[in-house]
Amino acid sequence: MHTPAPTTGARPPATAYDAVLCDLDNVVRYYDLTRVTALEQAAGLPEGTTAGLAYDPGLDLPLLLGRITPEEWAEAITAGLTDRVGPERARELGRAMAEAPSRADETVVALLRRVRERVPLVLVTNATLRLHDDLAALGLGDLADHVVGSAHEGVAKPDPAIYRIAAARAGVRVDRCLFVDDRQENVDAALALGMTGVLFREPADLHGPFGFGRTDGRTGGG
Repeated sequence: MHTPAPTTGARPPATAYDAVLCDLDNVVRYYDLTRVTALEQAAGLPEGTTAGLAYDPGLDLPLLLGRITPEEWAEAITAGLTDRVGPERARELGRAMAEAPSRADETVVALLRRVRERVPLVLVTNATLRLHDDLAALGLGDLADHVVGSAHEGVAKPDPAIYRIAAARAGVRVDRCLFVDDRQENVDAALALGMTGVLFREPADLHGPFGFGRTDGRTGGG
């Protein structure tokens, strides 16, 4: 089993990996829940109530496996909040959650574009059937060589199957992949398959594993 790649800025051996598999959300893409928070405050709900409901596996996993649409997900959020805030406010919160805007971290995007010049890059993400449209809207349609989304594949991280699919799309053995994710359980699943794993917290975490040192501008995350 491989251990997580060092993040000290040291260049890894040229043979350390033959492909990079990278998560999307909270690594490349970030959602802005400012409107959701404002609506919660107006309704007297604790901040994070809506997200806690929306991301509960009972609601979230069917969406990420393509079994329900984002519209149905918003309706389920609404149903879960109606008893607490009434139908109108619950509907506003459900819609705001489903339509939350997102942005790309340009520092991470730049690092990924550089690493793709050396090896294949595959985005591996638990995401909805709108994934490709979402990437195009962010200007990231050409970021990776391949995109492996849970809703399209019918399997989600940390299931080993989605990692094997991603490695196959890259055309390399699983033990020749470097995997990047912000969730420890997803990194652990990659390590169990023999991949090199990087737990992401900020862009600087990628400099060493990617072999770029610390010459890529800012090092803060977010």
